[in-house]
Amino acid sequence: MIHVIIFGAPGAGKGTQSRFIEQRYHLEHISTGDLLRQEIARESPLGKRVQSIISQGHLVDDETIIDLIGNELHHLPEGVDGVIFDGFPRTVAQAEALDALLEKDKTSVDCLIELKVPEEELRTRLLNRAKIEGRADDTPEVIADRIRVYNERTLPIVDYYHRKGLHYEVPGAGSIEEITEAIFVAIDKSLQDN
Repeated sequence: MIHVIIFGAPGAGKGTQSRFIEQRYHLEHISTGDLLRQEIARESPLGKRVQSIISQGHLVDDETIIDLIGNELHHLPEGVDGVIFDGFPRTVAQAEALDALLEKDKTSVDCLIELKVPEEELRTRLLNRAKIEGRADDTPEVIADRIRVYNERTLPIVDYYHRKGLHYEVPGAGSIEEITEAIFVAIDKSLQDN
């Protein structure tokens, strides 16, 4: 099984690129954002708590995220060749928990693909997305806080996977096609190296 993490700040293009990776490598796309939005839409107690946290621009606690991911990993569709994680892990504790979950199945993360995008470009993308998709969680204030939280709490993930030799940086600005091709090159290299 192949396990790819698509990584980057909010607005870096993880969701867009995940679709191409999913198709090329026959992977199941697991997006914590999608899982959390599903819980919110169900208006479950968890969904209400998550809505409150997200609307303030904060990260959902590790335990909740790990439980959601673990459940998804145990219910993968037949015939997939692996998983692309989008929006997970976001903390070192989540990365360690993912390693433990995968180790139970005698497998591991193959690579972390980091989409590197300048902050001003991120802000522009997120504001445009808010207008197009009507996403209430993408106000200028919340966007600034999400980028700050990413830099403080999430960016250390890069060091975690870099030390394991699994980190591949890809420029996330440019045409979608150019970025996609650079990602495919990085994934193919990681699969050859590991």
